[in-house]
Amino acid sequence: MRDLSLRLGETFETVVLVPRVPGAARREQVGDVVIERFAYFPRRWEDLAHGAIIENLRARHTRWLQVVPFLLCESFHLRRLIRRHRPDVLHLHWVLPQGLAALVSGRRVPWVVTTLGGDVYALRGAVSRRLKRAVLRRARAVTAQNEDMRRRLIGVGAPPASTFVQVPGADIVGLRKLAPTAEEQIPGRLLFVGRLVEKKGVAVLLEALRRLPTTLPWTLEIIGDGPLADDLKSRSAGLAVTFSGSASREGLAHAYARSSVVVVPSIPAASGDQDGLPTVLLEAMGAGRTVVASDLPGINEAVTDGETGLLVRPNDADALAAALEAALADDGLRDRLGAAAQRRSDDYTIEACSQRFVEILSDAASGGREPA
Repeated sequence: MRDLSLRLGETFETVVLVPRVPGAARREQVGDVVIERFAYFPRRWEDLAHGAIIENLRARHTRWLQVVPFLLCESFHLRRLIRRHRPDVLHLHWVLPQGLAALVSGRRVPWVVTTLGGDVYALRGAVSRRLKRAVLRRARAVTAQNEDMRRRLIGVGAPPASTFVQVPGADIVGLRKLAPTAEEQIPGRLLFVGRLVEKKGVAVLLEALRRLPTTLPWTLEIIGDGPLADDLKSRSAGLAVTFSGSASREGLAHAYARSSVVVVPSIPAASGDQDGLPTVLLEAMGAGRTVVASDLPGINEAVTDGETGLLVRPNDADALAAALEAALADDGLRDRLGAAAQRRSDDYTIEACSQRFVEILSDAASGGREPA
């Protein structure tokens, strides 16, 4: 979202409103983009939006006490921002809760809704569905990460003619510039990048690694953090797994360069939440790495099994182990899949995707479809 906002800032006067997180300034300017962060709870306990909101609520039920203050504060600050900047269009990321804030404070401004996964696949109760419908019916345009999400959104009330499959894209060119040209792949090096939450499927990956032949050498680096970190570290006992925590852009570029295979073992979480199209998948493809990933909507639109990567049934440790073994054992297969993935990634660059968002937002601001 940061990369997309910076790109949009080259065309539009862009102000981003986000919740406060630890260590971040209340107001800052990055390039042409102004970022404003709003407080919503006493700082000592304010952690609902630090990471993934749905997973945070599942991890500690007392965080539900922050939900109503969050919605009220977001609505108040959105109203104040609209009065101060008089925007031509609002770009809402997530149907809920941002769409709910727009219903309260931004009804006179046209808006575009960008959905990212959890707001479509989770939050499936009757009340959530009615709120989603109210937000989507007023949208000038809606973007989804994949065709399955698009169909679900239309079923809830999104306008069919202006609901598009359009991903935010990945800064593939930027990562390539950061990647060290002299650094080579490390044989047997596996890489996972992502937040350590249920839907990312790391527990399944660890189980799959235990099923690999003992004669096949491998190591796994896990980049990312999250509420399941301690549990996953316990599960990895006895495995050649390194938990590296969060990484900078440059560190991530180095990690892709070192890896032989990037694993994206996403699964549907118990809450219904699942990935729409993980950015790490696009970055790995852009780096020319072999990708082993779950056969889920969005992922299977970017990856063609056997051509630009290997797809396996989600939540199937045996299938994942077989695919990892095939990729690790065959240099020629990795070279072929990596080269094809890199060519395919050209469709998902932040440059190409941001231009489409410029068109969608410009159409919404200039008239487009009238809100319902």
